[in-house]
Amino acid sequence: MSLTVALLVAAAAALAALAGHGWWSARRALPRKAEGVVLAAEPAMQRVEPTLGSAAGVVAATPAAATARRLSTRVDALIDAIATLGLEAPVMGEAVIAHLPASRRAGGKPFFIEGLNTETSQWEAPQAGARYGELQAGVQLANRSGALNEIEYSEFVQKTQAFADALGAVPDFPDMLDVRARAKELDAFAGAHDAHLAIHLQANAAAWSVGYLRQCAERHGFVPGTMPGRMVLPGAEESAPPVLVLSFDAQAALSEDPQQAAVRRLTISLDVAQTTETADPFGAWQAAIRALATEMDATAIDDDERPITLQHYTTIASELKTLYSALESRDMAAGSAVARRLFQ
Repeated sequence: MSLTVALLVAAAAALAALAGHGWWSARRALPRKAEGVVLAAEPAMQRVEPTLGSAAGVVAATPAAATARRLSTRVDALIDAIATLGLEAPVMGEAVIAHLPASRRAGGKPFFIEGLNTETSQWEAPQAGARYGELQAGVQLANRSGALNEIEYSEFVQKTQAFADALGAVPDFPDMLDVRARAKELDAFAGAHDAHLAIHLQANAAAWSVGYLRQCAERHGFVPGTMPGRMVLPGAEESAPPVLVLSFDAQAALSEDPQQAAVRRLTISLDVAQTTETADPFGAWQAAIRALATEMDATAIDDDERPITLQHYTTIASELKTLYSALESRDMAAGSAVARRLFQ
């Protein structure tokens, strides 16, 4: 072989090596794709995540399909200001339902109307076919939008008065100054004992396609949520809020080709007040973070992009014990109906 030919062969080999390296580098830069199936773009609604019930009803996720069911929220003196509605004679549930306010909210606060069933002697949301000897209305004193204010309380009074007039009932409202004082105290307590934990997973090398991200998350129990870029780990009870929420870029989730839409970060969050301590949501949060970080080749980081260490989890666990105890001392244990309403 002549020197010229040898040089040409060597040059060709070098070019092939460079081309191969370039192809490999380009391939590594592509988002990691789901295996086995090609997922379509995220629809507007898939299986529906559980949400907290209200007088209007609740939708909850099941492994097979979304199921709708009604869930009554009880008036509770712990977090509601209550007005009694005196009746001269029992009224039928149909009459009560016919005159219910069109909106069961006073500003940013929900309010509820219940009747004392003459047959069961139980307070309940008005039902057709039942007879009620007493009625009551309650407006929530505080939630994450703040304490009940004068305007909201006045709106509650006006709507309840109109409802009472339609039924010939006589309302007895609590003093607004007392209600405001209770609302401010409850709001201060809630603000000091609210906890929402969130940790980000950042891709170490190649980004993830939306299809790959969903596939990994579903392997660890997450299901599609009600909004693009949101997946949830459902609670054990059908009507329970999600234990964990996994969120990522909503625009990427809406991409026409989820195998190409690239995502480099996701967030796994835990709303502490929404799930009972006995269900170990903190343990589920840690397990999901570690499992997905390993499977997806990611690093767990905080909002300041500092890596999360074992010491972080230990510190959080200690603080959560104090928080759980404080909530229980007020009869508002995490995961209870009043806690879910208060921290919403």
